[in-house]
Amino acid sequence: MVNAASLSGSPFDVLVIGGGAAGLYSALCLPTTLQVGLMTKDTLSLSASDWAQGGIAAAIAPDDRPELHITDTLKAGAGLCELDAVTQLVAEARDCIDALVDMGVAFDRKAGELAMTLEAAHSRRRVLHAADTTGRAVVTTLAAEVLARDNIQVFNQAFVLDLWLSAAGDCQGVCVAYANQIHWIAAKAVVLATGGGGQVYAQTTNPAASTGDGVAMTWRAGGQLRDLEFVQFHPTALTQPGAPHFLISEAVRGEGAHLIDAEGRRFAFDYHPDGELAPRDVVSRAIFLHLQQANQAKPVVWLDLRPIEPERIQHRFPNIIRKCKKWADIDLFTQPVPVSPAAHYWMGGITTDLESRTTLSRLYAVGENASTGVHGANRLASNSLLECLVFGAQLENLQPQPFTALPETVDAAIALPLSAINPAVQMTDLRAALSQLVWRTAGICREATGLKQAIATLEQYQQTFEAFPLTQALTQLSPGQAYALPAELNPLEVRQWGELRNLLAVGSLILKSALFRTESRGGHYRSDFPQTGPSWQVHTLIEGDRCWQSEPVENALERPPR
Repeated sequence: MVNAASLSGSPFDVLVIGGGAAGLYSALCLPTTLQVGLMTKDTLSLSASDWAQGGIAAAIAPDDRPELHITDTLKAGAGLCELDAVTQLVAEARDCIDALVDMGVAFDRKAGELAMTLEAAHSRRRVLHAADTTGRAVVTTLAAEVLARDNIQVFNQAFVLDLWLSAAGDCQGVCVAYANQIHWIAAKAVVLATGGGGQVYAQTTNPAASTGDGVAMTWRAGGQLRDLEFVQFHPTALTQPGAPHFLISEAVRGEGAHLIDAEGRRFAFDYHPDGELAPRDVVSRAIFLHLQQANQAKPVVWLDLRPIEPERIQHRFPNIIRKCKKWADIDLFTQPVPVSPAAHYWMGGITTDLESRTTLSRLYAVGENASTGVHGANRLASNSLLECLVFGAQLENLQPQPFTALPETVDAAIALPLSAINPAVQMTDLRAALSQLVWRTAGICREATGLKQAIATLEQYQQTFEAFPLTQALTQLSPGQAYALPAELNPLEVRQWGELRNLLAVGSLILKSALFRTESRGGHYRSDFPQTGPSWQVHTLIEGDRCWQSEPVENALERPPR
C-alpha cells in the first residue's frame, strides 16, 4: 500500500489501471527503467482473471499446430476476427507460457509434460490448466512478481474516475479517488486493464468489480469503441437461489460431462451436431430456447458429471466440488448440477491495434476492456487469458514521449463542493434495476421493440442519476485541483457512484449497438433478424454519440487458396 503523498511530485512514466492478469502482466512487461504506478480499485487478487477456471489456450502440444489454433479461433469468431491479431496471438503463445512457467506458475503436468485439456470448439487438447483455478494460479504468481519490482508502485483501493486529457486531447493521466481525496495524477502513458462489464447484467459469472470502467472512461474521453453488442453468455453457471452464479468450467464438458434436461435427455444435440461441445453462444441459446419450449417451473437444465471417472473429477475440479457443496449442497459425484446461462465475457471494447494502442494518444488498453480483433463475434474458450499475456507483452518496448509541458496539479486539497449526500441505497436500487433491464432486453436473445424501450428507460435512469448531489459535485471538478472528501461521505460511496455511472454508460452502449446490428452473429442474436447477413461482416464502431460500420472484414476462412 502506498500513501497519498506518493501521488504528488514528478509524474509517472506509465500508469496501469487494473490488477488482474492483463494489468499485472502489462506492468511486468514494461521496461524496468520506467516508473510505473499500478492502480486497482480492490486488491491485486480480486479480479475476473482470479476467477478464471478453464485455462490458457496454446498450440504447443506435439499433435497440435498454430494453424489449427488460428482456424479454430476464426471459426468461433464468426467472420469478424482480424487475422493479423489472431496470428500474433497464436504465434506468441509459447513465449508467454514459457514466461509464466519461469515465474513459477504450477500448471498441471502429465508424465512430466504440460497437461492439456479439451474445450468447446477446439480441434485439439490445447488448454493448459492448474486444476480448476488457473486464473488464481496465474494472478497470484504475477502479483508476487509485481510487488517485488522496485520500479512499480501499487495503489490498492484506488478508484479511477476518469481519464485526464490535455487541451490537445492527449491522455496525460487520470483522476482518481484515493485515501479520502480526489487526485489528478499525471503520466506519460496510461494502460487500461480494467476488465469487462458483466455486472451490467443481472445474471453474470463476473465479480462485482466488473463494471466496464475502462470502456466507459474511454467513451467519455472521445476514444473509439468497437463491437459492444457481442457479449458471450456462458452456458453453465450454477443456478441456485441464494447462491452466486458460479461458473462451471467448460473444461467439465470437455472431460465428458453431459448437459441434460428434466427428462435426463442430452438435448443440446437437437441444436448442433457437437452437442454440449458446440461454441458457447450456440449452447447458451440452445438452453434458452429449450427452457422456453419445456415450460418447466424451474428455469434450469442440469450438468451431469457422473460420466467422468470420480478420480478424474477429484483431480481436475476440486474447486468446483467445494463450491457446489458449499453454495448448493450438491454432491456432484452423485447428483447433476442445476445450471443456466449467465453473461460471461465481452468481446467488444476499446479499439486497439497490434501494439495495444487506442485511438487516443498516450492511451493503451489490454485484456477484456480492449478490442484487439482476436475474438471477433464470439471468443474461443481460454483465449482470453492468452490475450492478456500476448498483448500485455507488446508494451515491452514502450518508451513514452516526455511532456512538452508538465500537467499542472495542486497538492493542497480543497473541500469537495457537496451540498448533500445521496443515500447509497438509491444507487444500489438503480444499479439493480439497470442490470435487470439489460438482462431482459440485451441478453441471449434481442429484438428491436425491447431494445428501443430499454434505451428509453435507461435515459430515465440517467436523468435520475444526474440529479444526485454526488453526480453534480463529481462531474464538475477542476482538472489538476485536489479535493478532500467530506467526513460524512464514505469513500466506498464514491466508488459505488463511479461504478453506477460507468454501468449506465456501457448499458446504453450495448443496447444501442445491439439495435444497430440488424443480423445475428456470434454472441449477438436478434430474434427479429435471425440470419447472418453478408453486409454485416463489419465491425460496429462508436465514438461519442456516433455509431457506424467499419470497412468489410476479410474472412480468412473464405480466402481462396494461393
